[in-house]
Amino acid sequence: MSRERLLHAIGRFGCTAGVVMVLHGGRSVGPQPASPLQLSVLRMLPVTRAVRRALRGSQVVVERPRFRFRGWNGEQASPVGDLTELLDQVASEFGQLPVVLVGHSMGARAALRAAGHPMVSAVAGLAPWLPPGEPVSQLAGRRVLLAHGSADRVCSPADTWAYAERARAVGPVATIEIRNGDHAMLRRARRWHRIAAEFTRVSLALPPGAGAVADAVTQDASGAGLTLL
Repeated sequence: MSRERLLHAIGRFGCTAGVVMVLHGGRSVGPQPASPLQLSVLRMLPVTRAVRRALRGSQVVVERPRFRFRGWNGEQASPVGDLTELLDQVASEFGQLPVVLVGHSMGARAALRAAGHPMVSAVAGLAPWLPPGEPVSQLAGRRVLLAHGSADRVCSPADTWAYAERARAVGPVATIEIRNGDHAMLRRARRWHRIAAEFTRVSLALPPGAGAVADAVTQDASGAGLTLL
């Protein structure tokens, strides 16, 4: 999705209540242009649909920006630059709006890195790629959720929980482990989608749903351990 389309989607509402950006994954190295047909991009379609259903009637814009390149690309941190530029454009065009970032894998890493942008109010990382040494100070004052599957063989759940412990030094972090969840979020897919949907609702001050997922998402995790779902 082009930046122009996202800006148009926001502008078509007379009074936009907020923005949710659903961010796809990628590779550690990939200088090639990202394609709308790559699996990491298509994987976010059902997540986006679930979030839109949860926010129906709320005047919240939910879109899937596509990064320019397939990879993180070392110190370039390509998707972080793309995301920061996009947030700057939204701020310039529409002023202060609550923006919620929901990212998967590389997209989660980019979302967490960009969380310090003044437009961002909340960020969720789904099966995030969080190698040791990732910064956490930018998360101060943001609602943060990290969810990881116990059967992920691509990105390390242990790295995610270690990141969460460090991040709790600057603010509360909710953490959810998906039993037998895989990296692609295909196993137990509905649970992954529900987590994303509930997180966006509570982050935008909408009433949460009922059940274990809603309870896990709304927890104050400042001193809590993992919630198992």
